[in-house]
Amino acid sequence: MRVVILGSGRGSNAEAILQAQQTGQLGRARVVGIFSDKSDAGILELGPRFGVPASFIDPAPFKTKLEGEGQARFIAAVRAAQPDLVVLAGFMRVIKPGFLTEFAGKIINLHPSLLPSFPGLDGIGQAFRRGVKVTGCTVHGVTAEVDGGPILDQASVRVSPGETLETLAAKIHTAEHALLPAVIARLSEGR
Repeated sequence: MRVVILGSGRGSNAEAILQAQQTGQLGRARVVGIFSDKSDAGILELGPRFGVPASFIDPAPFKTKLEGEGQARFIAAVRAAQPDLVVLAGFMRVIKPGFLTEFAGKIINLHPSLLPSFPGLDGIGQAFRRGVKVTGCTVHGVTAEVDGGPILDQASVRVSPGETLETLAAKIHTAEHALLPAVIARLSEGR
């Protein structure tokens, strides 16, 4: 299974995927490309470290969505990598119909809450401010509805007494780093 990762930030989830690949824990999946909408994103530094092509793609003209010329550039780059799976790992743009149609049924996303609770931006902060006792992370298929696609798997995280937003975020990130590679491995094995 050929995997492409899209990300906008430091790339900790992408790194977890690549480490799982190095240790043989990614099933039949192989990362064949990393793309970012931010030229200075840490995720791009993972490419040389793990021997995977990594590129910045200009997302202009929009700041929060992938549409128009920017979407066309992303579609062309991702299509050239011939992915069986496109993984959104901290990709901070709303995916629009053109991209969804091009890669229909092949796009998954990692979200830092137990969907359907707390979709959209700042899932961890939303859960923390709400005072939930259990939160976590979700891997789901991507559809036109933001964070609304079919849930593939979830990992729960208990909110401890005296928890801070920072300690909760660290616990959720640890859960994400285990969940996302495990889901990719299962998908690569047809499970």
